[in-house]
Amino acid sequence: MPLRSTTAPELAADLNSFDALIDARSPAEFALDHLPGAINWPVLDDAQRITVGTLFVQTSALEARKVGAAMVARNIADHLDRWIADKPRDWQPLVYCWRGGQRSGALAWFLDQIGFRTARLAGGYKGFRAVIRQDLVDWPARFDFHVLAGRTGSGKTRLLQALAAQGAQVLDLEAMACHRGSILGGLPGQPQPAQKLFDSRLWQALRRLEPGQPVYVESESKKIGRLQVPDALIARMHQHSPVLRVEMGDAARVDLLLQDYGFFAQDTERFCALLDGLVELRGRETVGRWQALARAGQWADVFGQMTTEHYDPLYLRSIDRHYAGYANAPQVLLADGGPASMAAAARELVASQGLRKPSPP
Repeated sequence: MPLRSTTAPELAADLNSFDALIDARSPAEFALDHLPGAINWPVLDDAQRITVGTLFVQTSALEARKVGAAMVARNIADHLDRWIADKPRDWQPLVYCWRGGQRSGALAWFLDQIGFRTARLAGGYKGFRAVIRQDLVDWPARFDFHVLAGRTGSGKTRLLQALAAQGAQVLDLEAMACHRGSILGGLPGQPQPAQKLFDSRLWQALRRLEPGQPVYVESESKKIGRLQVPDALIARMHQHSPVLRVEMGDAARVDLLLQDYGFFAQDTERFCALLDGLVELRGRETVGRWQALARAGQWADVFGQMTTEHYDPLYLRSIDRHYAGYANAPQVLLADGGPASMAAAARELVASQGLRKPSPP
């Protein structure tokens, strides 16, 4: 009896239709992106995949298959020894690889022969990726985004988190991208994901949202660090979404920036190296002044000057270009970046819009 199969659209409609999603690709492929919630049982590791591929190109397909088959068999045996002892008879896994071919077929065959109701993903990861890409074109139009716009350090991210704590729907693009969006926006110890993994995280976040209820999102440019925000989402935010103007006093903004970027005090030279990227825009003299202040430990002065001389003019030009209603938008006034101020503002927004908690996905 042939193995069961499911299509990418069928799986995307119900990711919980199987007890496990097993990715048979190599660890490097898995790290770049994988189906939401998948686990990695590589039938060839990264080095083995290179070995087999080299044999295929330089020797022959037969030799590659001989060597590869032995590797695959040993690896599958290791996975079976390690992972299936506690699996009940009615356990239903789905196995996939790049295109639903030999790697997933080999692993799925063994699981099926044991007696588990195993399925293989037709078209593999590549087919599922096509579904995600199309959904990211189609889905943004479903949602009523409310854009939190405000100058750097005005607390937009913290307000977004406070709104989530109050039960509002939020889309935290910077958290998914592991980046705050500016030249200093990289998070220590958290490299940005690959573009495909960012897309998958965004797809997963959107599928959990309930149309008909507001979704709060920060104003973003087309790129967050090195990652591209889908055009359809940016267009929805820019052209069809109401804006909330988040305001905070300058002294409180500097204090918030000192909290969020204080880690640079432990690596001043990295901070100064990043500022070199602003020389073309702001000039060597200005950037050199900021670098000198940083090296002298005068961080409040650094961030105070950077907000007034760089971030504020840059942000206001961008916001005026993309959000025509920003100047007259309703204001959210924040006394400071502390939890009490954020929680109070979030409660007021939730109450004023009569929000209810979204249904579970």
